[in-house]
Amino acid sequence: MNISVRENYRYALACPTSMGVRITPENRMAVPNSTRFYMQATSAETNVLNVSSSLGYPCLAMTKFVEGSPISAFIQSQLRARNIDFEGCQVPQGGPWGYRHQFNIADSGFGLRAPRVWNDRAGEVGRMLSAEDFDLERIFSVDGVGILHISGLIAAMSPETTRCCLEIARYAKEQGTLVSFDLNYRASFWEGRREELAAAFEELASIADILIGNEEDFQLCLGFQGPEAGGKDVSSKTESFKEMISRVREKYPNAKAFATTLRQVISANEHLWGAILLADGEWQVEEPRPIQVMDRIGGGDGFTGGLLYGILKGWPAGQCLQFGWASGALAASGLNDYAEPADEKQIWDIYAGNARVQR
Repeated sequence: MNISVRENYRYALACPTSMGVRITPENRMAVPNSTRFYMQATSAETNVLNVSSSLGYPCLAMTKFVEGSPISAFIQSQLRARNIDFEGCQVPQGGPWGYRHQFNIADSGFGLRAPRVWNDRAGEVGRMLSAEDFDLERIFSVDGVGILHISGLIAAMSPETTRCCLEIARYAKEQGTLVSFDLNYRASFWEGRREELAAAFEELASIADILIGNEEDFQLCLGFQGPEAGGKDVSSKTESFKEMISRVREKYPNAKAFATTLRQVISANEHLWGAILLADGEWQVEEPRPIQVMDRIGGGDGFTGGLLYGILKGWPAGQCLQFGWASGALAASGLNDYAEPADEKQIWDIYAGNARVQR
């Protein structure tokens, strides 16, 4: 792919993020019917980093923590285990009604029972994230970062995080860092801030070298008309996706790669999963095919993480898309919100449909 990552960097990938925890019922039970839950540290942005961090690339999470919090200690321990470095100031809790980390309650669904997600973000410490929390010169100029990844979740979370993402993206771009932007629209974040966020997302999209989103993201974040949202009969809509992305490229010519995932939900246990990439003036398409799903949350982040890993490796566009497709399928095969590949071979076996036992 005709995208060059700077030669010298300490961190292959970095991201601004707000960390939290998610609890998931065991055995795919629904939340109200469960007494046992699995807890993990999570964020959309570190989900993306996890493909590269699992495969040996150094990665950095730029965040904020609650001082003395056992949940904060759990999150930091989990990031270390995932080979992700982190930087972020410690904020005093301020009493029981003060700051805390996001608490996400979500089941996996089963069959025709859809997954349900409940986000409890009151007092979330990451909503106060600021570019001034970090030594940007050291991180991006002295140490160096290959790709800065920004998600629309952190970019839209609060006025403070919006400014933070814009300032970090501008600075990183000046230092020769590639910028990846996954639009990640969430209606609740945009409520009451549509005009402000539309302007901010337009600037982030104009800065981005890699622009990622589904049909809903491009329409609701950037105002492009496209295929009907919702993933119905997705296999027949490839040409309409291409037409939409072509118009996105005309408006944002700085970007060198435009990607979108294709997902049709058959049941909570089975999806049709595909993807499209426009890079180097050519289309790469992974037609939707069935994948089995343990937990769908993080599948799109896994796709983005695999795509960025391919770009870091300097692979051709088609190979990057294949690796992204399979990384998303891997993320959907477990309860964690992120793909954790053991090695590249595991990803390529998934792409090839090779589920034979490995001895």
